[in-house]
Amino acid sequence: MSMIFDLKGKTAVITGATGILCSVIAKELAKQGVNVAVLGHGGDKAKMLADEIIRDGGSAIYYNADVLNKESLIEARDYVIEKYQDIDILINGAGGNKKEATTSDELSFFDIDFKALECVFNLNVMGAVLTTQVFGELFAKSGKGCVINISSMAAYHPLTKTIAYSGAKAAVSNFTEWMAVHFNQNYSTKIRVNAVAPGFLLTNQNKYLMVQENGDPTERGKKVLDKTPMNRYGNPEEIAGPVLWLCSEAASFVNGAVIPIDGGFSSYWGV
Repeated sequence: MSMIFDLKGKTAVITGATGILCSVIAKELAKQGVNVAVLGHGGDKAKMLADEIIRDGGSAIYYNADVLNKESLIEARDYVIEKYQDIDILINGAGGNKKEATTSDELSFFDIDFKALECVFNLNVMGAVLTTQVFGELFAKSGKGCVINISSMAAYHPLTKTIAYSGAKAAVSNFTEWMAVHFNQNYSTKIRVNAVAPGFLLTNQNKYLMVQENGDPTERGKKVLDKTPMNRYGNPEEIAGPVLWLCSEAASFVNGAVIPIDGGFSSYWGV
């Protein structure tokens, strides 16, 4: 492997690491020799993922932290520094949608509960902002670092039904660009902030919108596949590759970018 892609010995902190997408990213980083700090929120999933990485020959630790609680994040940061001495990469992977914040035949826009909307916005946007405040402070002091946010196709153009998620991911993309400029202009030109915008993967968050109980695609699922030139859903591993690239020196001049990984979805207008 070319040295510009070499990540061995670096340390990555990943929030939302127990989700489908970020758990795969964590495993792939570990395979490249990255020390992985798995941040989860309650339960045993973070420990289970760290243990799996270690069993497979990687280096990993875990910590249960709340991305909406700054004190919790500071405690997590101190723990990672104690174990690994330094942090090179931050992946803001905590996020997701809620059925209660999504319009449907059973739930009109006018009846969506404010708390459900607030939950989706806070988790996706404020979680990324607070985590970058806490861990990005280390980058500002050291003059180096790499932040990767998780955006979405919904950030380019709002998807029907997902009012909160679409708005939140648009804010994540905007924050990515803002933070890239802010770090460079105020702290160091060696700090990079980018995002990936996954196309359609089948996850626990969106499966109910895309697939019927009998396994056939819903009308929405058919529309997604028809508008995806590659005519399929993506796999989490296909998101991990571009993330590894963004973490490496191969992307040393990539900053403030939101990279679509979507099988051509964002390039095709259906005509």
